[in-house]
Amino acid sequence: MTDAFIYDAVRSPRGKGRPDGSLHELTSVALSAKVLNAVKERNGLDGHVIEDVIWGNVTQVGEQGGCLARSAVLASDLDERIPGLAINRFCASGMEAVNLAANQVKAGAGHAYIAGGVEMMGRVAMGSDGAAIAVDPGLAMKTYFVPQGISADIIATEYGFTRDMADALAVESQRRAAQAWAENRFANSVLTIRDQNGLTILDRDEYMRPGTDMQTLGALKPAFKDMGEGNPGFDKVAMLKYPHLERIDHIHHAGNSSGIVDGAAAVLIGDAEFGRAHGLKPRARIRATAKIGTDPTIMLTGPVPATQKILHDSGLTIGDIDLFEVNEAFASVVLRFQQAFDVNPSLVNVNGGSIAMGHPLGATGAIIIGTLLDELERQDKAMGLATLCIASGMGAATIIERV
Repeated sequence: MTDAFIYDAVRSPRGKGRPDGSLHELTSVALSAKVLNAVKERNGLDGHVIEDVIWGNVTQVGEQGGCLARSAVLASDLDERIPGLAINRFCASGMEAVNLAANQVKAGAGHAYIAGGVEMMGRVAMGSDGAAIAVDPGLAMKTYFVPQGISADIIATEYGFTRDMADALAVESQRRAAQAWAENRFANSVLTIRDQNGLTILDRDEYMRPGTDMQTLGALKPAFKDMGEGNPGFDKVAMLKYPHLERIDHIHHAGNSSGIVDGAAAVLIGDAEFGRAHGLKPRARIRATAKIGTDPTIMLTGPVPATQKILHDSGLTIGDIDLFEVNEAFASVVLRFQQAFDVNPSLVNVNGGSIAMGHPLGATGAIIIGTLLDELERQDKAMGLATLCIASGMGAATIIERV
């Protein structure tokens, strides 16, 4: 089978996902086009040299509706003969785009792909497309549906994570992100987003709160306590599913959960022949990919079985992995991953994560793959694993290996 290599990885800075966010004036199509143009310009991609653009996006409605991938290609400077495929695997959409592209290359279905995703959460609100699992009574009752924040609190309750543990992880995420930016660790991947006059709109992640400490977080009210204990009473739903739990410990709040932000990211994937033809040097091979379904009520434990599956399928062990990127959707997701594999926290999310910098849903999977590759290069390490939890009870993972 043909190897699939990563030749480049780029992303926008993450802007606050609200009307006063720096990227708010851009549509998803416009921001995607800027990222695609950067891949084209950085790698000299002239003509019909890309088989397809696979683009993740979660809330595919309104200006993010239609086939957003094709719209982005047409808005960009890429050749119009390059098609586009829009996909949605919730929070892993950007990763799934990369994994799909890699597996297409491995199977010989084209020499090169651009894969990634976008989410403009300040313009197209999360959940505004509706969701059958939440609004269809038959399905919601069958799956014991609860919102993701309740799921995160169920994880904390089930596996013994306290609020102090979650807050400490959040403080460390902020510290690491601030250090990474101070040391210019994202310089190879983060684009400067400019307006039509060439003026800078945004050149760094703007969601970060580097002064965050335990005292600051301690003053925040649990975000999901009222919906759990009051009306509509999702804690009761959870305890119907998990009768061994006497209560749900509500430990999550805005400070130890991922931020609502705008952003886009892209990864250039191709075979060896593509690299030779265009004078490009591969940075890493995509060693393995995986996805799996999990319990839809606790919902967010997917990184554990996805990691177990990808290691089994690839014949690797957790000790073979040098660095990890585990999306910080909520603090308990990362705490559970570290607990399950007894992983040294210093190897996980070395440069901070979505708690500090935000989680642009459709883009995050591609972002963390690029971040992982940059850090492997910086530390001169060989192999890394990226993974995300996914709504409705799924997990996804990617293993990359430097070449």
